[in-house]
Amino acid sequence: MTLRAGQRVVLAADTRLTDTAEVSGVVVGFLSLAAGVGGTVEQVVGRQDEGDDVREYERLKSLLDAYGAGMPTESRRQLEEKVAVLEPAWAAFQERGPRVSVRVRFDNGFILDGAHEDVFVPA
Repeated sequence: MTLRAGQRVVLAADTRLTDTAEVSGVVVGFLSLAAGVGGTVEQVVGRQDEGDDVREYERLKSLLDAYGAGMPTESRRQLEEKVAVLEPAWAAFQERGPRVSVRVRFDNGFILDGAHEDVFVPA
């Protein structure tokens, strides 16, 4: 589903916002938003969460593509091996696609920012 700014949405599942809080040795509880709470999408941000392996693959692959032909044979072979080891992380990253997060202002005044779009459904 693709959300857009200004769209009305509801929370699809109960969402825990905090861990348990303790005041003067007494456990007060935790804060959650209940499924079905409505709000308005204020911002939609598309980005991919890159891990260290993905960034390293991109760096080494770029190096190999740009300078591999002129490298000494052994250096090129070592670089190709490193790229091959990191390739599964790169493939998994490509399959996941972009992670889209949203900022939603709920009718009760709460704002949830950086939430994955899949936790909301259109109202």
